[in-house]
Amino acid sequence: MTTTTSPHTISRPHGETVMQILGAVALVHLLNDLTQAMLPSIYPMLKAEFGLSFTQVGLITLTFQCTASLLQPWIGLYTDRRPMPFLLPMGMVATLIGVLMMSFASTFPSLLLSAALIGVGSSTFHPEASRVARAASGGRFGFAQSLFQVGGNAGSALGPVLAAAIIIGRGQGNIAWFALLVAAAIAVLVYVSRWHSHHLAQPKKAVAVVASPLSKGRVYGALAVLALLVFSKYIYMSSLTSYYTFYLIDKFGVSVSNAQMYLFLFLAAVAAGTFMGGPIGDRIGRKRVIWISILGAAPFTLALPYVNLFWTAVLTVVIGFVISSAFSAIVVFAQELMPGKVGMVAGIFFGLMFGVSGIGAAAMGHIADVNGIAYVYTLCSYLPLLGILTVLLPHIEQHRH
Repeated sequence: MTTTTSPHTISRPHGETVMQILGAVALVHLLNDLTQAMLPSIYPMLKAEFGLSFTQVGLITLTFQCTASLLQPWIGLYTDRRPMPFLLPMGMVATLIGVLMMSFASTFPSLLLSAALIGVGSSTFHPEASRVARAASGGRFGFAQSLFQVGGNAGSALGPVLAAAIIIGRGQGNIAWFALLVAAAIAVLVYVSRWHSHHLAQPKKAVAVVASPLSKGRVYGALAVLALLVFSKYIYMSSLTSYYTFYLIDKFGVSVSNAQMYLFLFLAAVAAGTFMGGPIGDRIGRKRVIWISILGAAPFTLALPYVNLFWTAVLTVVIGFVISSAFSAIVVFAQELMPGKVGMVAGIFFGLMFGVSGIGAAAMGHIADVNGIAYVYTLCSYLPLLGILTVLLPHIEQHRH
């Protein structure tokens, strides 16, 4: 009797990193975040066509980020108990509908609904895909989280470039081309879901979940510090991802297309920094990476509002590279604080990332309407100084040993 193994039922020895699956979830993260990055990239076009204020632009981001954030912890908590591998392609269908709706939206409320549906797709993707990445990591948790995350950052970098090439100057209807990318993501997620179903069905050795060596008070205190660090990081990041093009156009008079290229440079630096953060954290400890990433960005953010166009481009590349290396370290650090809660922790921190970004974008849109777009960057430049709170985090590597 012979047994055949389909490509959908890849098995690996315990402890081996399954690069096919890590590559697949990173690819879909790229396609997912590329589609999301299309949204802020077309804000100048939507602002002109619909006559939007900066506050309304911020509300579009807030709507997307709220639906992308509020569901994530609950999905992660539920699937920690009852895994649902096929939730991955099912959630991406919501993104597909949102993209198609946005291509023919004719009113501001319909823009908000389209953004909300794209957010729903994101909220189902991140916690489950993060769980799959950890399952395929072979114990290289920082590497797996970074590879997964860098896919998203690469997509965020490519989004403005594709938006400039496909949509800007060609009309709102061309947004529908992005639906092809979402359809490809759905197809890959069907493959990933089959692998994950097979992985969950395999008999496993009984492994006791090791309780955290820290008291509940210390764990919750550390999680609160990590949440504040995410707050400082993503409020600042939101100022660049949502309003950087407006800032360049307003302060330096660059064209919309050139502004998109500067945004691409920043987001490419974010992708590179994200990839470096996880493996370095595996080697030198995640707390050190968090120190360097957030507090280390402060000198550059403080200088940014006062320099010319050339140095603005240079500083934003440095800021993107340095500040982005923290997120993978923060997620894995939190997962080690709460063993056995992989999906819930991923959902909380991805949800917090989206929620903070959305609230920050809406608030900064209002500030820009009242005080001007340049004031936003002066105000936000102090946020990375909150990185000093890293001193309050426990040395969990020492506790583990």
